[in-house]
Amino acid sequence: MEKVDVEKIEPKWYVLHTYTGYENVAKENLETMAAKYGLEDRVMDIVIPMENVIQEKNGKKKLIQRKTMPGYLLVKMRYGDDIWHNVTRTHGVTGFTGPKGRPLELTEDEVKRMHLERVTVEIDLEVGDKVEVIDGPLSSMIGTVVELDKETSRCKVSVEMFGRDTVVDLDYSQIIKIKENN
Repeated sequence: MEKVDVEKIEPKWYVLHTYTGYENVAKENLETMAAKYGLEDRVMDIVIPMENVIQEKNGKKKLIQRKTMPGYLLVKMRYGDDIWHNVTRTHGVTGFTGPKGRPLELTEDEVKRMHLERVTVEIDLEVGDKVEVIDGPLSSMIGTVVELDKETSRCKVSVEMFGRDTVVDLDYSQIIKIKENN
């Protein structure tokens, strides 16, 4: 069997099917499998697709995270036939999605739509700046920056929600700075 030059394989995103409700278990088991067999250079990222939604319960509204694709994991990996068995035999994983259980990579458009790749955004922000949320369930809300994390391109923004200030964690790509008129 020919030795695969892993560095030459382009990392791509794939969809794995799991038992519904076992997404977290499958993710942990995949991470353990990658560490056990020294495949950290092959399995780069594992994502459980989530979204922020506003849920009303007993007359109270709150922001929660919900799985957008129950029963599925998104995995960024350098795929090769040599890794197929390791992944598909991981406890909690039922297989790849694709023809006859063989992996079918996500298109660039699908990766962008699901926000899987971190986009580097240069933004001139300071604590106290007013911003508008332009993406996600809080779209069009106005808030104030309360904390910045330039390393991860994320910030905490205080927005008024349900009659009180609520701090939300946002990516720089989800906001724009509001220019103040002098």
